[in-house]
Amino acid sequence: MNTGRPLVVVLTGAECTGKTRLAAWLAERFACTWVPEFAREYAEHHRPLGPGDVEPIARGQQAATERARERATGRLIVYDTDLLSTVVYGRYLYGHCPAWIEAAARRERGDLYLWLHPDVPWVPDADQRSSPEARDAQHAAFERALAEFGIEWPVAIHGGWDLRQSSAAGAVEAALDRVR
Repeated sequence: MNTGRPLVVVLTGAECTGKTRLAAWLAERFACTWVPEFAREYAEHHRPLGPGDVEPIARGQQAATERARERATGRLIVYDTDLLSTVVYGRYLYGHCPAWIEAAARRERGDLYLWLHPDVPWVPDADQRSSPEARDAQHAAFERALAEFGIEWPVAIHGGWDLRQSSAAGAVEAALDRVR
């Protein structure tokens, strides 16, 4: 049943798994609105990041998704991460995440989660990424958070770029068919 609002697709997973690239591709493929990851933009202007940056990043991500929802005109909107990522990285990097962010992440969940696995080549970015060795631990942290936050059926996205694109597009098409 269609609720009249766009279907929200969220890309999630460890760093350097292709979330931004795949989100942009999905937005182009489905001619829809997409929301870039706010933390990436924030980090460009605030270095080094620390525990005090978790809340501004969460507020910025919320504001970006709200603006996108207001301007969305189609049946679909794609988020290159959401507040669940803020929770995971707050916990992973600093040992904790403010309770209000965790509560908001539970309330503001997407409709479909595409969980990208760390099985693509690492692309160095000294300003934005930790290390290739961190991806497996981050991946496990996302797996725990998806279960903890009640996201029972995230679609696992594996393999090279062609397979990632076809798997993601197929999952989105199936979700759109369910809400018609």
